[in-house]
Amino acid sequence: MDKTGVARVLDQVASLLELRGESPFRVRAFRSASRAVAGLPGLLDEALADGSLRASRGIGPAILAMVTDLATTGRSAAHEQLRAETPPGLVEMLAISGLGVTKARRIHQQLGIDSLAELEAAARDGRLAALPGFGERSAENILRGLGFLRRASTIRLIHHAVQEATDLEVALGRIPGVLRVITAGDLRRRMEIVRDLVMVLVAETPPAEVFGRLAQVPGVDEFAGQDERRATLRLAGGTAVQVVVTSPANLGAVLVLATGNRNHVAQLAARAVTRGYALHGAGFWRGSAFVPTPDEGTLYRALGLPEIPPELREGAGELDLMELPRLVQTGDLRGFLHCHTDFSDGSSSIEDLARAAGQAGYQYLGITDHSSSAAYAGGLRREDLERQWAEVDRVNGIVGGIRVLKGVEVDILPDGRLDYGPEVLSQLDFVIASLHDDAGLSRVEMTDRVLRAMDNPYLTIWGHPTGRTLDGRDPYPMNLEPLFTRAAERGIAVEINADPHRMDLDWRYLRTAREAGAMISIGADAHSTAGLAHMEFGVGLARKGWLGPEAILNTRSLEEFLAFARVRRPR
Repeated sequence: MDKTGVARVLDQVASLLELRGESPFRVRAFRSASRAVAGLPGLLDEALADGSLRASRGIGPAILAMVTDLATTGRSAAHEQLRAETPPGLVEMLAISGLGVTKARRIHQQLGIDSLAELEAAARDGRLAALPGFGERSAENILRGLGFLRRASTIRLIHHAVQEATDLEVALGRIPGVLRVITAGDLRRRMEIVRDLVMVLVAETPPAEVFGRLAQVPGVDEFAGQDERRATLRLAGGTAVQVVVTSPANLGAVLVLATGNRNHVAQLAARAVTRGYALHGAGFWRGSAFVPTPDEGTLYRALGLPEIPPELREGAGELDLMELPRLVQTGDLRGFLHCHTDFSDGSSSIEDLARAAGQAGYQYLGITDHSSSAAYAGGLRREDLERQWAEVDRVNGIVGGIRVLKGVEVDILPDGRLDYGPEVLSQLDFVIASLHDDAGLSRVEMTDRVLRAMDNPYLTIWGHPTGRTLDGRDPYPMNLEPLFTRAAERGIAVEINADPHRMDLDWRYLRTAREAGAMISIGADAHSTAGLAHMEFGVGLARKGWLGPEAILNTRSLEEFLAFARVRRPR
C-alpha cells in the first residue's frame, strides 16, 4: 500500500476510535500520523527503510507498526478489528460534511441508524429533525451532504486526476508505435473537478493496432472500442478514460477538439465555416481536402486567432479577445503563503517548510497557523504565538535565501470581529482572515459579517472566501459582489485557496473580483511540505480567471508584499 492509502487508513482509524469514544489524545495521534504519512516528500518504503518516518513527530511504536504492516502486506489486524466492531454505515456517515462523530454517534444510539439509506429516510420523515440539537436545518444539511457524497463517487478532484493521468501517460507511452501521449480534456483545461480522463496518443501505427494492445495496459479493468480512432477504458479504481489515437499530421485538430469544452469547440466550428473550413470528425478540412495541423497553433492561425491557452477554452468570450492576456505562471510567484505547521494542525516544522520553500525558489514564506477559537485545529493562544515568533526568528537566523514571515489565519467570528485584537495582530507581518462556519446566518447576515471583518485595519487577505469544499460542503451563503468591492476599497487581497479539496475562490468569480479592483492572492493552505505542490493548482485557477502576474499579490517582492500589508495599519 502506498502512502496515500496508508494515510487514509490512519485517518479512518482515528474516526473509528472517535466513534467508540476513545481518548481524544489517541484520536489526535492517528490524525497527526495520517498527515505525516501523506506529507512525506518521497516514497513510504524509503521513509521506513531509512528511519525518517520513525523520527517523524507523532509516529509512535504502535502507529509505526501499523504503517509497516499496511506498507508491506496491505493489511492491519488492528484496523480490521476496529472495522469489524463498527457498523459500516457509521463510517460512511462520517464522510458527510458537518455531521461529525458526536452527531453520528447520537443518531446511532437514539434512532438505531447505521446505514446511509436509513439516515436519508430519517432526514426526510422528520425523525432526525426531532432529535435534540438537530432541527430542520440540520436535516436539510445532511440531505445536501448525502447528495455531495453520491456525486463525489463519480468524480475526481484535480490532484487525484493528475496522478492517474501521469501514471497512464507512462503506461500508454510504452505501447509499440506510440510516439507521444498527451493528457487533454478537463484536466488539460485545469478544471477543479475532472469527470473523465482524455488521453491523446500520437502514433505511427494504425489506431487498430494500438487498440489491440490497450487491454494489456497495467491497471485496465475494461476495454471497449467506440470507433476507428477512439476507445474507452475503465481502470480498476473505476476511472473512465477516453483514448484518442491520431497521426502526427492531425495532432493539432485532435488536441483542440479533445481539450476545449463544448462551447469553445462549437464556436470554433462556427468560425471555421465563415472562413471556408470545416472542423469535424476529428479533422480540419477545406471542402473535401484534409488540412494538416501538426500543432494547435496551425489551426488557430487558420481561423485568424492566436493560439488560445488550454485553460481559457471555455467558450466564455476568449475568441473575441483582440490580444490574449499574459497569464500568470508558477515561476512568477515569489511568496509561498498560507501554511500550517506543527504548532497547530500541520505536520511539518517551520524550519522544514522554510527549507523546502527556499529550495522551490520562493523568496518569502508566510506562516499562518489557526487562531485560538479554532480549538478543533489546535488554534494558538497568545503564549503559543509568542513561542512561534521566537521559532520564526531562530529559523530566519539559520536558513538563508528565504524570509519567514509571522502571520496567522484568524477566524472571522459571527459578529464580524477577528479572533485576536490589535495587541496581537499589530505584531504580525500579515493576517489572513477566514470563515470556518456559517454560524446559522442568512445570506445578508453572512455578507455583513465579512464586510465588518474587512473594516479591521490589520486584515491583509480574505482566506478561502466562500468556504466551499469540492467533496463535501456548499459555499457559504454570501453576496460576493459587494465583498469584492469592499476588498478593493480597503486594499484587502482575495485568496485563491489552492488546496485541491477547496479550490476557492471558484475561477468563475475571478474576473468579477478583478473588475471590482480587488487584488488576488494565491495561498497553498499547506499542512506539510507536500503542500508546496498545491500552488500549481492555484495558478491553474488564476489562469482560468484570465489573471496575469500583476493581479497576484504574491508575485510581488518581499518589500512590496509587506508594504501592501502595512498600508492600512494605524501609525
